[in-house]
Amino acid sequence: MAKKKKVIELKSKRIEFTLDKVLYKLESFNPNSMTLALLRLDTDEKTYIYDFPFAHLPKEIKKIVKPN
Repeated sequence: MAKKKKVIELKSKRIEFTLDKVLYKLESFNPNSMTLALLRLDTDEKTYIYDFPFAHLPKEIKKIVKPN
């Protein structure tokens, strides 16, 4: 049986990116399912997004997170 990896907290690194004119902040990364928890900062509202696929991140952000 495969060993479970711990969830990596990214809040302290303050990683942000913009996608379709919307700002996103990375909260945590789950290497077991290769998904992220994000905070979406739209005009006047904040929305948490869970299970955001790692593959959909911009290339620059993937280099920072490094799933291995």
